[in-house]
Amino acid sequence: MNRELAFILSAANTVGAIVVFLFLTFLLQVRHPPPVGDVLVWNLPPFVLLGILASVLGPRWGRRMAEPRLRWLREERAPSSQEQRRVLRTPIVPVKMTCVFWSAAAAFFGLINLRFSGDAAARTAEGIVMGGLVTGAIAYLLSERTLRPVTARALAAGVPMRPVAPGVVVRTVLAWALATGVPLVGIIEICSGVLGGDTPRSVTTVWAIVAVAAIGIAAGALTIFFAAKSIAEPIRSVRRALARVEEGVIDVEVPVDDASEVGLLQAGFNRMAAGLRERERLRDLFGRHVGEDVARQALEAGVELGGEVREAAALFVDVIGSTALAADEPPHEVVRRLNRFFAIVLDVVQGHGGWVNKFEGDAALCVFGVPTPLDDPARCALASARELAVRLEADSPLEAAIGVSAGEVVAGNVGAAERFEYTVIGDPVNEAARLTEIAKEQRPHVLASGRAIGRAAQEEAARWQLGGDVVLRGRSEATTLATPVESVVRAT
Repeated sequence: MNRELAFILSAANTVGAIVVFLFLTFLLQVRHPPPVGDVLVWNLPPFVLLGILASVLGPRWGRRMAEPRLRWLREERAPSSQEQRRVLRTPIVPVKMTCVFWSAAAAFFGLINLRFSGDAAARTAEGIVMGGLVTGAIAYLLSERTLRPVTARALAAGVPMRPVAPGVVVRTVLAWALATGVPLVGIIEICSGVLGGDTPRSVTTVWAIVAVAAIGIAAGALTIFFAAKSIAEPIRSVRRALARVEEGVIDVEVPVDDASEVGLLQAGFNRMAAGLRERERLRDLFGRHVGEDVARQALEAGVELGGEVREAAALFVDVIGSTALAADEPPHEVVRRLNRFFAIVLDVVQGHGGWVNKFEGDAALCVFGVPTPLDDPARCALASARELAVRLEADSPLEAAIGVSAGEVVAGNVGAAERFEYTVIGDPVNEAARLTEIAKEQRPHVLASGRAIGRAAQEEAARWQLGGDVVLRGRSEATTLATPVESVVRAT
């Protein structure tokens, strides 16, 4: 990196020095110009000497200034806040060096050309200063571009709250002022000299104006190009990342390699993407806790306490012998079996359009018809119960009883403003839970209420047979019991 900075500095200063020397020697006209031979004799040797000194001392000085700024990079560690700030301002180093060299050159050659005339000395010093300004602008833009990888490494440790480097407006205006404005000032001064009589009206003067204009066009185009590129490339990276986010890919990040507000834009995008990832993670967790349908409804319609009366069906499933299981098996084995058991329950219930409202230790309450409406929630619950009985007997490590009921329930958010849950409350829920208590004592371990059979479509109702009436615990009215037709259960 030090070699690249040294090369940039040497190249920018060499080009600027050659252009300014040719302009001052052959194109810049004064009223009483000295012979070209005398100008070369007095200016060429110092020019070559200063060029050699600058090419030798400049890179060494640059390396000496860059050495402490990049020490953290060689040591392969994160920079401190002070080191980060210094390395982010490294592109300004070539500008400072350029100002020192060119100011010294302006004073030196001004004194040398004072022997010809005060006008020649002033024009010489002024031309060198303008050339130094242009060279400094080019050196800054090239250095800023070359140091992009180092800037990205430094900003990886944290992005400052405020811009450290010149911003978009300052960078663009500075590029125009130094690369285009300065040559225009030179043209104005030549024309003013012609109008005031200090500069001869000659073909050489015209060519001087043309040369300054050409230098301004070339330097201006080059400087504006690099200035625009230094702004466009980071913005383009953000735009590409935004396009990926629009496609649904949120695991994306752009490198922050600019210390101005453009870098803050890159960092802002990364924070936005991180927020989206966090939101998606919370949404996924939310959906896993309450169910995708409930989560979608909450995100689309908002949440408020209270509920509404809906037609629904409830399926309650409870593990048989869970107390003995917890006493005989270690906790992790109990959890493993419960997870396998609930996976089967979830798969079957979701396959019939229902959702698991809550897991209650070794039991689960499954609901059909809310929050997503179903044409026949009773039919879906009864079909789910039949299939679930077969699946549990074949694949589950635990034995369970199933109860099904249907009717009107209140569905909504219950709790307090700080903590609530979406659930269903009503007699069908209680009836389904009580049916499982009786279902544990018979085979198959599946019972439904006559009310659920009466609300289901005829095709599904025909798969169940009605039995006797029983008054369930905690209820005053009798419930008609229904069991799956044995042949249907075996064939499912």
